[in-house]
Amino acid sequence: QVQLVESGGGLVQAGNSLRLSCAASGRTFSTLKMGWFRQAPGKEREFVAAINRSGGASGGAAFYADSVKGRFAISRNIAKNTMYLQMNSLKPEDTAVYYCAAKVDYSSGYLIRQTEYDYWGQGTQVTVSE
Repeated sequence: QVQLVESGGGLVQAGNSLRLSCAASGRTFSTLKMGWFRQAPGKEREFVAAINRSGGASGGAAFYADSVKGRFAISRNIAKNTMYLQMNSLKPEDTAVYYCAAKVDYSSGYLIRQTEYDYWGQGTQVTVSE
């Protein structure tokens, strides 16, 4: 079993930044492919960003939804067993509950479909005001 705990959500004004954290436990962190999803009120949960097991700075380590590309950055710290989502230039339409997800997967690459993930956190609320 993998336990995921998100933190870092809150209320911010448009244009400001937040950093979400997702602490993982229960399995070796480097065996996990991980991602962020979000669900706005009245909408289905959607993909935000995904990262491969190593999370290296080289190209191909991460993938983003078009709506957040250039504003959000996903990363992971293996020493801290934690994944991050740095959110800059926030917009009101970014308001949602943000969930981290994980899957034990020894292959390369990342996962962008919700159905591919086995473990989910409880979510953290992000509210962006005008």
